[in-house]
Amino acid sequence: MGTPVVDRHEDTEKLWQRYSENGDLAARDRLVLAYVPLVRHLAFRKVRELPAWCEVDDLVSSGIEGLMGAIERYDPAKGASLEQFVWTRIHGALLDALRRLDWAPRSLRRWEREMEQAGEAHLRATGRRPTAAELAARMGIDEAEMAARLRDLAVADLASLDGVVNSDEDGSVALVQTIADADPHRDPEAEATRAIARERFRRAFSHLPEREQRVAVMLYSQGRTLSEIGAVLGVSESRVCQIHGELKERLRSSLRRDTELFSAAG
Repeated sequence: MGTPVVDRHEDTEKLWQRYSENGDLAARDRLVLAYVPLVRHLAFRKVRELPAWCEVDDLVSSGIEGLMGAIERYDPAKGASLEQFVWTRIHGALLDALRRLDWAPRSLRRWEREMEQAGEAHLRATGRRPTAAELAARMGIDEAEMAARLRDLAVADLASLDGVVNSDEDGSVALVQTIADADPHRDPEAEATRAIARERFRRAFSHLPEREQRVAVMLYSQGRTLSEIGAVLGVSESRVCQIHGELKERLRSSLRRDTELFSAAG
């Protein structure tokens, strides 16, 4: 994949200025669209690291949330260019999603197995577990790199699905609620269209199997982790993620003709 296409600094800086100074939502939307290729570029660079039972679309969605947060929080007085700030926030959002979902890179999991094997080899040779320095030496890395990889493993072990949308005002809110929120800057005709889309969404949701509805509620409204939901349902974390994918596909199938809903949902 080639270098992502993003409008040059002058154009994006002007769009951000129009949005920042005048609340120009059209400028904000154009700015988001200008950087979506960057989100997709960064997300698809990690596509080989994702287990087959999770979707790349979830990672892209997290990146877009990071992008929109960057546009809201950018402060040129701090010295970074808009493009630098956006790249950093998108990249951070993708890493956060990987950690939350246990989308740990395969290379990291492979390294974890190698570390365990090195520890066992040292135990067999000496009769005791290695110190951090001894383990690092056996692995051929320094102690700082060992510590950094161990931190990455620690945060990768907690799995919680990328279903909760963060709101500065209310904390965690349901995706359905976010779709339903009315934008006061939209014209009445657009709001009427969105109201129809929301009603179709609710109707489609009511037709989901009970287990899929329970998963959606626990993920989106209650903010539970994969392991917690798996314990409630008596299934594995990967099965919970599969159920989540199935419910999203069922909703998409029911609402495929409603393009307004999906544009509103992002």
